[in-house]
Order: sequence, then structure tokens, then C-alpha cells
Amino acid sequence: MNLETRAKKIRKKIIEIANKSKSPHIGSSLSCVDILTVLYYDVLKLEPWEKRDIFILSKGHAAMSLYSTLASRGIMDNQLLEGYYQNNGTLPAHLDRFSAKGVEVSAGSLGHGFNIGLGIAYGFKKKKEMRKVYALIGDGETQEGSIWEGALFASKLGIDSFTAIMDYNNLQGYGRACELCSFEPIKAKWESFGWHAIEVSGHDFDALKSAFCETTQGKPKIIIAHTTKGKGVSFMEDQLVWHYYIVTDEHKEKALQELE
Repeated sequence: MNLETRAKKIRKKIIEIANKSKSPHIGSSLSCVDILTVLYYDVLKLEPWEKRDIFILSKGHAAMSLYSTLASRGIMDNQLLEGYYQNNGTLPAHLDRFSAKGVEVSAGSLGHGFNIGLGIAYGFKKKKEMRKVYALIGDGETQEGSIWEGALFASKLGIDSFTAIMDYNNLQGYGRACELCSFEPIKAKWESFGWHAIEVSGHDFDALKSAFCETTQGKPKIIIAHTTKGKGVSFMEDQLVWHYYIVTDEHKEKALQELE
């Protein structure tokens, strides 16, 4: 099964659990599916589990994307998805590291997961372990001061085993990220902080794979992945309302038909 087919199956699962749970953040979850698919099926070293690479979804409100990917990869029991966002259920809407295998940190407070990941990567570096750490951040999250504190910390200490991926879909809770608190030129900013920065399409599997493989000459890496919020479902794509809208039965059937 190729990566495109795997990503489509993950998107279908996200639609299904969003519909069942009547939960928001569907657009945010769909935008990063291709990134997670490349990571979990092509990049992350997962065996032996005790020596695995670490992935952190710092934009923790997109939890459905991580849960569905973990289930697809066979790391999480698929049955746990049935209890997502339910009273006395199994999986919370924002990540809780005690909820299931593969959820490495509790996340949702923006800017936190990124820095937890840097701390883990620095610990590996000090212990001379070859494990790598990856953290996915949102573009709105990039407006947090804690992100830039961590960026300075990482380059100063040469944490070259750490890769951040920015899900740049240019839509956050109340509008366009570039209009609410512009951070452009974003690539130049990261480079000025001492990072190896790469810009790619976040929906191009080959470009993502190449970016993950690119050497950094001792620098931490940031992949600025240009994505589309709600990717894969035409009536959700690049629409702010799908940050909060609920997937009704009608929406579900229409979306699943498109994904076929």
C-alpha cells in the first residue's frame, strides 16, 4: 500500500470518529495527515520500541490525526478510537500521554510540546544515544514566545537530532495566521535563529521524505510544510469554519464519498 492510499484511509478514520464524537478541529487534523503518514511509515525508527524515535504532536488539538495514524500503524488498538471524546471514554480531545501507547506527551497548551521535545532530544544527546525527536507545530502556535525561546536554546546547544515540522495551513482559530500576527519571512527567521530551514509542500510525499533526510551540519532542523486546512475534502479545504464545525451525518457521507 503506497503512502497516498494510507493517508486516504487515515483521513476516512478521522472523518468517522469526528462524526461519532461530534468534536471540532477536523480541519486542523486533516491538514497534517500526509506529514504524519510519511513520518510513521517512512521516517521514524520504531523498533525496538524501547529505543524508538520520538514524535510529539505539539498542536495537540489535532489529536484525531495522531490517534488515527497510530491505529493505522498498529501501535494503538483500533478499538480505542471508538471512545474518542466520549464521557468515560478512552481518548481525550487534547493529548494525554497516559491514554494510549504512542502518545508521548500531554499537549494542547501551544508551544509546550515543542520544548518538551527539545528537552528529550538534549537528553539523548547528553547520553550519546542516536535516537531522534520530531515535533509538529502549528503556524498559529509559531506565534508563541516559548517557541522562539526554544529555537534559541536548540541552536545554541547544537541539538541536531531534533526536527520541527510547521503545519503551515494559514488558518487558525479566528482567521489567517499571516493577518492575525504575521511571522513572515518565516524561513529567514528560523535561519537567523541558527536553524537549518526547508520549505516544502506538506502534501508532497517525495518532497517531505527528502526534507526529512536532508543533513543539517550540526543544526536543528525546521521543515516549513505548506498545507491546506481540511485537505482531502473539497468543502472543508481552506475554510475557517472547519476549525470548529461539527461533522454531521450528511457531512460524513459526502466526505467519505470524496475520499473514495
